[in-house]
Amino acid sequence: MSGLPPFELSETPLDIAALADSLAASHAGALVTFEGRVRDTNEGKHVVSLEYEAYPALSLVEGNAIVGEALEGVIGARCVHRVGTLAVGDVAVWIGVTAAHRDQAFQACRYIIDQVKQRVPIWKKERYADGSAEWVGLGKAAELSHSRPLHPPSPPHPPRPQR
Repeated sequence: MSGLPPFELSETPLDIAALADSLAASHAGALVTFEGRVRDTNEGKHVVSLEYEAYPALSLVEGNAIVGEALEGVIGARCVHRVGTLAVGDVAVWIGVTAAHRDQAFQACRYIIDQVKQRVPIWKKERYADGSAEWVGLGKAAELSHSRPLHPPSPPHPPRPQR
């Protein structure tokens, strides 16, 4: 596998085949990928495009941490999230995981997308056919930030020996 970063932000359309190829490993029995695409409706509104904004410094640190956490028990993993304006049908996020067995790869892929949605500071604005636009998911992100720690809790320290 290449020395490419585990998590990236991209302002350009994703080359899905090249991303999958970057995880090629002869000892991997499974490659699981996930593509999050821009859909044309949300909650009954006709969506014409999306805009993603990110806080890059924190997004890269947190995204790389998430992919690193998912690497336990797998061979390789990558995640690329688009930023900027995306059209209906564009891939907004791509995740790939290689592992010896499919179940490990599926679980790691699911972990990455769930954690990216919860922990990485990327915001989405939907633009609608009627000319209006709104940021979506902000209430849920704020709720999660108050109800869940940013990182999994550390294991408890062993008791100190008595002197």
